[in-house]
Amino acid sequence: MSDIDHARVAPLVRGLFLGELGRPAVVVPGSEPTSGAGDALELEVPESAVSAAAAPANDERAFGAALREALGAWRSSRGAQTSLPGCVVLNRGGGRVAYYVGRSIDEARTRAGAGDASVMQGDVPAHQGAADAARPGGDASAAGRAQVVEARIAIVTGGAQGFGEEIASALAASGALVFVADLNFEGARRLSESLCAEWGRTCALPVAVNVADEASVSEMFAEVARTAGGLDLVVSNAGVLKASSVLEQDAGAFRFVTDVNYVGFYLVTKHAGLLFRRQRYTAPRWRTDIIQINSKSGLEGSNRNGAYAGSKFGGIGLVQSYALELVEYGIKVNAICPGNFFDGPLWSNPENGLFVQYLRSGKVPGARTVADVKAFYEAKVPMGRGCEGRDVMRAIYYIVEQEYETGQALPVTGGQVMLS
Repeated sequence: MSDIDHARVAPLVRGLFLGELGRPAVVVPGSEPTSGAGDALELEVPESAVSAAAAPANDERAFGAALREALGAWRSSRGAQTSLPGCVVLNRGGGRVAYYVGRSIDEARTRAGAGDASVMQGDVPAHQGAADAARPGGDASAAGRAQVVEARIAIVTGGAQGFGEEIASALAASGALVFVADLNFEGARRLSESLCAEWGRTCALPVAVNVADEASVSEMFAEVARTAGGLDLVVSNAGVLKASSVLEQDAGAFRFVTDVNYVGFYLVTKHAGLLFRRQRYTAPRWRTDIIQINSKSGLEGSNRNGAYAGSKFGGIGLVQSYALELVEYGIKVNAICPGNFFDGPLWSNPENGLFVQYLRSGKVPGARTVADVKAFYEAKVPMGRGCEGRDVMRAIYYIVEQEYETGQALPVTGGQVMLS
């Protein structure tokens, strides 16, 4: 069945297992079952549900209902209401395609490689998140909450550096499978390989994306679906900053910041939402999250930085609007508004970081060294330091854990900016 669109079908199949297993699952395509073939769930499907050509959402909804009905019949025929097939085989005409299920991508790939369709048990609890506290290099202060992302499939845009790298690394350390998405694919690849080596499992995978280009964003989510079956958490972190006076900034720079920070978030939400909706058709109680990494500049104006602040203010408007619309599909949409990440490359790059720029321009009166400039800006924060990756991670854990919160912009600024 060469024309099957795995990017459309795999999330529907994955959704079938999410609530039944009681935890996230990974779905990968494979060849015909060779072991336990009689245990596979088989289903005839209409062309509209599996064709690479676009089809209305109603066709996906109908196919999702057919999958759920087929699972019910499969269980009834075996008299075991907690059992689940390890493989779903779709038939159309003379063609067949198999989707193998695992509680991790390594397990799913092992099943697919062996053609193992043997039965799984659906009453398997999630791993004990308390184990995160014992992981070497783990952040014990957040360990109690880190379990909420364990085994989930996540994607972090702009994940190869800065806040994105810290978020991707922390998600991997917390037991998630994280797709590191970045325009800098080589950086994403290096980080992913390093994390997999560190944790001894497939916990990170690279994917290329230009968030300002819709075709690129669409392909990013298609690749995730083809590779792992779907997603649970999207962290829209990619962003750019070009500070300048409104009297001096050229329109091209203004549009560049707006395209990445504002239009990019719209594109990420649109295509994440389409994937999440497919999963929802077969997992009607499963909740998913889209989290925009916004900024304190989305809560108050920023002098000589209007393009950035405007894009971030606009982002919060999108968050609130999308939260109202997508709640129908169990999708929570929230924003985190961090303070300045002084240890990141934007501020601390020794050649062109903001500390160096401000020292050279004399923006901080009396400053003689980069340390003087940093101390000046740290003093603006009531808690006396810049925002760090661990601060943002605690906010992410909270948002994922809190099922009764959507459309919010959560400040993580050390008291520098407060909600009014």
